[in-house]
Amino acid sequence: MDVRTNLRQQQQLPLLENAPKAQKTPAQKAIRKTFKGTAHLARLLPTGSVLTFQILSPILTHQGRCPTHASRVITLGLLALCGVSCFILRLTDSFRDERGKVRYGLATFRGLWVIDTSLKLAPEEKAQYQLKFIDLFHAFASILVFATIALFDKNVVNCFFPTPSEETKELLIRVPIGIGIACSILFVLFPSKRHGIGCPLSKH
Repeated sequence: MDVRTNLRQQQQLPLLENAPKAQKTPAQKAIRKTFKGTAHLARLLPTGSVLTFQILSPILTHQGRCPTHASRVITLGLLALCGVSCFILRLTDSFRDERGKVRYGLATFRGLWVIDTSLKLAPEEKAQYQLKFIDLFHAFASILVFATIALFDKNVVNCFFPTPSEETKELLIRVPIGIGIACSILFVLFPSKRHGIGCPLSKH
């Protein structure tokens, strides 16, 4: 009996595999693309800023309802704080000391200002970490990428656009995607060599 049952189940498997897949609605496709876009763009930003935003956004917006004016102001403060942190963290860099421990610092026009230790670099080593135009470009681009992630967040959108018009909905879909694609391409064409806070560590 068991052998016959197994044969019947095996004969039915191809039918299940060849069964037509349920077609997704345009809304489901848009949601899927939104989650994919958010996950990809999040890799371009310092992890701490993104995690802070994703954790606090549903709390401060009351799941997107924003019942009071104060909740909207607080949400704006969260967006501004995370945007500034993305900018600053993009200007940080790291190095390993004599014991192999990772040390972090802030890149300036005079070199690297070490912020987590009293260790001082030699002038020639310090000059290697001088702030450059590409660093400022990445810092400003990070703000745009974070703004894109914020516009992908349903809690933020529902907070500031509870009943958007059709034109507003179109803009909320197309503008973030356009900014995200443009920044992604620019980050690939002009990569940053820094390994700051919230970014992958350097081997050296």
